[in-house]
Amino acid sequence: MSGSEELCAYRLVLADGAIFSGEAIGAALPSGITSGEVVFNTVLSGYQEVITDPSYAGQIITFTYPHIGNYGVNSEDDEARRPFCSGVVVRELARRHSNWRAAADLDSYLVAHNTAGIAGVDTRRLTKHIREHGAMSAAFGSADIADLHAAALADPTTSGVDLVGVVTTKAPYTIAGTKRRIIAYDLGIKSTMLRQLSQLGSVTVVPAATPAAQVLAESPDGVFLSNGPGDPQMAGTIIEEIPKLLGRVPIFGICLGHQVLALALGGNTYKMKFGHHGGNVPVQDTRSGAVEITSQNHNFAVATGSVPEVVETHVCLNDEALEGMFHKRLPVFSVQYHPEAGPGPHDSRYLFDEFKRLMDQYPSVA
Repeated sequence: MSGSEELCAYRLVLADGAIFSGEAIGAALPSGITSGEVVFNTVLSGYQEVITDPSYAGQIITFTYPHIGNYGVNSEDDEARRPFCSGVVVRELARRHSNWRAAADLDSYLVAHNTAGIAGVDTRRLTKHIREHGAMSAAFGSADIADLHAAALADPTTSGVDLVGVVTTKAPYTIAGTKRRIIAYDLGIKSTMLRQLSQLGSVTVVPAATPAAQVLAESPDGVFLSNGPGDPQMAGTIIEEIPKLLGRVPIFGICLGHQVLALALGGNTYKMKFGHHGGNVPVQDTRSGAVEITSQNHNFAVATGSVPEVVETHVCLNDEALEGMFHKRLPVFSVQYHPEAGPGPHDSRYLFDEFKRLMDQYPSVA
C-alpha cells in the first residue's frame, strides 16, 4: 500500500467482545464485514502458502510474525487454486517487496483473489488473547462495532460445518509420475503434497465423496487421505468409505486425513483450545525417541488412546497431543502434522518414503 493511498479504518471484533483496531488491506468488503474463526500462525516466512492452504477455509488467519509481505508473491508458491480463508490479520504489511521470484505484492494478490485483510493490529495482544480464551469466531471491517460483534456471534466457526465440500475438487484429475498408481482423496489437498506424491507414482486426485468401489476399480498401489479444513466428523462420506479400503490397499493420511482415518477405525476426535498452526512444532517419534521439527495446521485432533489396534507413533512435545499412528495388522498409517512442509522444515519428508515402502511391500487387492 503506497503512502498516497487513503487508509480505511477497520475494527476486528471477537465473539467475546474484544476489539482490535487497524486499517484495510486487500479486497474491499462491499458489506463492510467478513467473519470467521480467528486463529494464529507462527511461521516466519511462507505467508502465501499459508493463505492458500485450503485447511484455513472458514478461518481468519493472524500472523504472529510482525512484518508480512516483504518478499512479494508468485504463482509457484500457491498451495491451491485460490485462498479459502475468510481474512488475514497482520501487524504490518510491507510497503515494498523485494525478491527476484516476486511477480506482485501481497496486497495486490489479496485484491485479485477477493480476500480481505486488516493491518496495523496489535497481533501480540490478539495472539495472547486467543491462547488464553481459545480460538473463537470474529468479524472485521468498516461496519459499526455492534454489527461486527453480531456477525462474530452469528458465525458458526468450524465446528459442525462441512468445509471439505467447499474446497474439494469437482472432478478427478491426474498428475503424471512413475509406474506406481496413487489415488489421492482431496479433502483440501495442497500442491506441495502432490509434488511429493508424484515422485512416488502417478497421482489421480478424486473428490472427497468418491466411493471406495470406484477407487478400487482403478487398482491403485496406494490411497492417500489429504489435509483439509474443519471438523473431521463433518467431512462427508469419506468416513464410511475408508473401512471398505482397509486391508485392500496401503493407506497414508495427513492432518484431516489422519483424523478421518482415526474415526473410520473407531477412534474419537476433539476440538483443541487454539490448535497447532506454525512451522516449528516439536514432535517425538515414540519408537526411536527422535525429535522432528514440524509444520502443522489443525484445530481438531485425535484423542489419545481412542483408536483400537494402532501403535501411537508420534506425540507433540508442547502438549502431548497424538501426532501419528500405525495400524498393527494393516498397511495403514497417518500423521497429524505436515511432512510435505509447505512452508516449514523438511525433517518429516521420510514419511513419503515409508508410504513408498508400504506400497511396494503390500500389493493392493482388487
